Formats: sequence, C-alpha cells, structure tokens
Amino acid sequence: MTPSRPSLKQLAVLVLIVAVILGTLPGLVLAQSQSGVGGTVVVADGETVSELSGVAGTVIVQEGGTVTGDVSGLAGNVYIHGTVEGDVTAAAGNVEITGTVDGNVATGSGNLLVAEGATIRGTLEAGAGNIRIDGTIDGDVAVGAETITLGEAAAIGGDLRYDGDLQGNTAAVAGEITRDSTLGFDLAPTIQPIASWLFAVYALALNLLLGAALLALFPDFSRGVADRVASDPARTGLVGLGVLVGVPILLIAAAITIVGIPFTIAGAFVFALVSWIAVVYGRFAVAAWLLSKAGEDNRWLALVVGLVGGALLAQVPFVGGLANLLLFLLGLGALSVGLYAHARRHRGRESPSGVPERGSGPGTETGAATGTDADAGTGSRSSSGTDDRASN
Repeated sequence: MTPSRPSLKQLAVLVLIVAVILGTLPGLVLAQSQSGVGGTVVVADGETVSELSGVAGTVIVQEGGTVTGDVSGLAGNVYIHGTVEGDVTAAAGNVEITGTVDGNVATGSGNLLVAEGATIRGTLEAGAGNIRIDGTIDGDVAVGAETITLGEAAAIGGDLRYDGDLQGNTAAVAGEITRDSTLGFDLAPTIQPIASWLFAVYALALNLLLGAALLALFPDFSRGVADRVASDPARTGLVGLGVLVGVPILLIAAAITIVGIPFTIAGAFVFALVSWIAVVYGRFAVAAWLLSKAGEDNRWLALVVGLVGGALLAQVPFVGGLANLLLFLLGLGALSVGLYAHARRHRGRESPSGVPERGSGPGTETGAATGTDADAGTGSRSSSGTDDRASN
C-alpha cells in the first residue's frame, strides 16, 4: 500500500488555516465582553461598553467612545481618547490619555502622556521611563521616572510626590511637591518576565493550532518527517543548515534583477511559512522519537510534548536558544527532504504528455507488477516469433 500524497485540496485547507491563524487570531476580540488577546481592541466613536481589557496588543478608546466601567491592559500601547467612567490600569510600552478618566489611573509603561485637554478626576500613580503631564489631574500624583515634565497647560489639584528629574511648570501643582525616593524603580525587570511568558504562551497556542492542522491533513507525510529525523538526525540537520543558508542567498541573488524582485518577495513569504512549519515539525519529531523509546506511539501526545518542551526551553538563556535552533534545523531538513522526495515521485508518476503512466496512482504496486508480467510475456512471444522465422 503506497502512502497517501498531499492533494491540492489538502494544501488549500492548510493555507486557509494558516491565514486564519495569522489574520483572525491575532485580532481576536470577544465583542460581548470587549476583551481581546493580541491585535487591536477598540471602543469606536459612538460606542459604549461596560468594560474594556486587552492583552498583548493595542487598547484604544476612540474619541466619542465610552467605557462605563474600568479599562485594563497588558499591551503594547494603551490610548484613551474618549471617556472612561471607571479606573484605568495598564502595563504597556506607551500609555496616552487625551480624553477623560473619571476614576484613578495606575500605569507602568515606557512612556506616559497626559495630553493637553485631558482630564483625570481621580489620582495618578505611575512608573515609567518618561512622563509628560500637559492636562488636568484633580487628585494627587505619585510618579517615578527618569524624566517628569510638567507642561504649561498642566494643572494638578492635589499633592505631587515624585522621584526622578522634575522639569517644567512646577507652579501647576496646587498642593505640596515632595521628592520620594521610594517611588523610583526600574519597571523593566518587573514587566519583562511577565511579557516574555505571555508571548511564549501566545506563540505556543499558534504552534499547537498549526501542528494539529499538519497532523490532521498530512498524517503520512508528518510520520515520514518524524521517521527521517529519528533514522538519520546528523544528515537531516546538515540538510536543514544548507537550506537555511542557501535559500536566503538565492532570494537575494534573484532580487538583483528587477524581474526577480516579485519572485524574491513571494519566496521570502513562502520560506517564512516553511520555517514556521519546520519549527513545529522539529519539536514534534524529536518528541515522537523520545516517546517511542518509552514505548509510546501517539502523534498527538508527541505534538503537545514537543511544542510545550520547546516553549519551556526557549525560556532558558543561551542553552534553550541553541537547543531550539537544533530542533529547527532538524525540522527544516526533514521537511525539505520530504518535499523534494514528494516532488520527484510526482514527476515520476506522469509521462511527458502529462498523462499518468501505467501503474501510477492507487494500486501502483499491483499495476506495476501486472505490467511487468505482460512485458515479460510479450518478450517471450517476440522471441518465439523470431525463432520461427529463422527456422523458415
């Protein structure tokens, strides 16, 4: 029985799944709760929601948008251009407030801007690299940053406690101004581990979705990749290294000519996709080999063990990166060899006219055997005929 070959329909389904993963998932927003993982979570102009939260993307309350409750974000950027009737809590790269917050604001960020015309009716507590206040804050302010700038339009109704380099319009503070060294802290060591693990979990979810699609659509091919890694890891890894070095060189060479630029762009996209698949296959293949040593032959378990193990390895400095590089090279080599072998088999099954040759397709082995016997019989008859004519 010959192994099943990936069909165009299977490839189309895989491309669709990848498109959904790359497009839909990073922008996933649950409209009912106005929360999202990745992408951009938005409260649009004229829209009113009870709460807003976002993780790993961008959180935006547009001008004219209203949140009647709280806004929370662990994100790249948080923008409050509209109205928030509750509190704002954010850990982000950039936090910008140009609208109105009726409650309190507590942020840890790289940069914080309370713009001119913005109003915070409660208190402001923030730790950031740079803080600029040009708007109105009715309550107290406690901030620690390298640079704290009070603009000419700033107005602080309560006290200001700070640590860092205070610059600008200190007359904007109605209460007392006190330097407090306990407010000075480096936010990066606190946020970076959380963000690192958050993105690791996010990447793991994407890899699991892609891996499940590969195993479901191409079970025989996936098994072949795992067998190739287990049977000849050294050669497979060297093939992966050659592909990793050679393909970019070919793409750069093609880009030298104007005609080759579209090819380079398309090739770079395809190579990126193949590299992603190679990451998944490499981790899956090694996990399948290790599980087989323990007498366990379950491809789904191997997928989960491999991808979770790879994600955990990535958190180990230096050693984890080196180990994942080796897994990637194994996956890339096995995938490349498998695709090349499939292409050769496919060409071999077709005649120059494009019509399948006898014995190709389902029942190949039977057809080939039958054809061999028939040819042998023909040759026998031809030989017999030659002998008869010779005797005559």
